[in-house]
Amino acid sequence: MSELQLNERIGFGTKADDEPSQDNRSAGAFRCKREERRYWFMLIGLLTLGLLASYGLLVYNNPVPVDSPSFIPVVRRRMIALVAMIIAAICQSLSTVAFQSITSNRVITPSLLGFEALYTTIHTSTMFFFGMGTFVGFNGVGSFLFQVVAMVLMCLLLYGWLLSGKYGNLQLMLLVGVIIGTGLRSVSSFMRRLLAPSEFDILQARLFGSVNNADVEYFPIAIPLVIVAALILLLYSKRLNVVSLGRDVSTALGLNHQRSVIFVLILVSVLMSVSTALVGPLTFYGFLVATLSYLAAPTYDHRYIFPMAFAIGFLVITGAYFFMYHVFNAQGVVSVIIEMFGGLIFLLVILRKGTL
Repeated sequence: MSELQLNERIGFGTKADDEPSQDNRSAGAFRCKREERRYWFMLIGLLTLGLLASYGLLVYNNPVPVDSPSFIPVVRRRMIALVAMIIAAICQSLSTVAFQSITSNRVITPSLLGFEALYTTIHTSTMFFFGMGTFVGFNGVGSFLFQVVAMVLMCLLLYGWLLSGKYGNLQLMLLVGVIIGTGLRSVSSFMRRLLAPSEFDILQARLFGSVNNADVEYFPIAIPLVIVAALILLLYSKRLNVVSLGRDVSTALGLNHQRSVIFVLILVSVLMSVSTALVGPLTFYGFLVATLSYLAAPTYDHRYIFPMAFAIGFLVITGAYFFMYHVFNAQGVVSVIIEMFGGLIFLLVILRKGTL
């Protein structure tokens, strides 16, 4: 890796207005002023479009007149879904970018650690072993906390076993995560085949990722967890720039690579657990947002990639729900559409790279 490439990865660019120059360097995240201006224009534009889509979700096509006393209660009910979208956008965008940075791979996602598989197994097991009555009652703060704690504990055990030992290896951890996720999905699929048709329909509706799964009772727990984890991740951006260079380079620069990777993975597990327990599985949503963020933010500095990722994630989810709800009148397929586009982008990236 050349000196110029190393400086770019850490976040050092140049002051040239048109193109970078080796003789005119500065401590900046962008190679030239033009790229920096383009970044800020795009960030402000995406946030503005996201806010417009949010405003449309709250007030557009409201069946109650504006001057009616019932108008505000309807907006408040829609606000619950909007808050869930914001939480999902923060969790999925930040966790996917951070996960891809520490693994030095822009194809894999945190779903490889088995969050969605464990979520599916928990709900399928509840229906299979305890029946429809217990499954319908399996909600509220208790069930939300149980799911979050179970997902975080599973990841912490995985990290402690595969990263803290003498033979700690990140690739081995990802492989074990894939195997565990595949096994949990197979068990869940077997149990679903044994359910009655009515039980299967109710269960399948819960397993689709949707903001309608969110409950206002979850917010006092989910919002503080997301804010704390997101702020810590943002404050850790400079170190994450170094971690993304790889074990050898980050160690040479005086950073404990293994400890930093485990620390970031803990934050990723918290964000992904909250998102999955709140709205359900969104496998390719994070990948779609992260891939578009790398194209929109021409820098390796996570202080700028993270805000761009959130802006794109916020616009994608609010725009998708607005168009599906109020234009195409297809409320139940929003997550399916997002996952479909995310899957197509994933296939295009794989075909273009030719490898994982």
